[in-house]
Amino acid sequence: MRAGFPFPDIKGLHMAKAVTIKVKLVSSADTGFYYVAKKNSRTMTDKMVKKKYDPVARKHVEFREAKIK
Repeated sequence: MRAGFPFPDIKGLHMAKAVTIKVKLVSSADTGFYYVAKKNSRTMTDKMVKKKYDPVARKHVEFREAKIK
């Protein structure tokens, strides 16, 4: 600490890492359609699977998590 300054030096302080990450949910119907969703990487450690509507296949199918490139 500097004399007369109540806070520590800012050099050693860093921002926290973001907990939520963006993931790509790809259709299991192989239509190429995908959604982008947010996921808490600390609480949901396994791959995300959701049943959502695929407008290309025109029905509800499973969407599985993939990396955004």
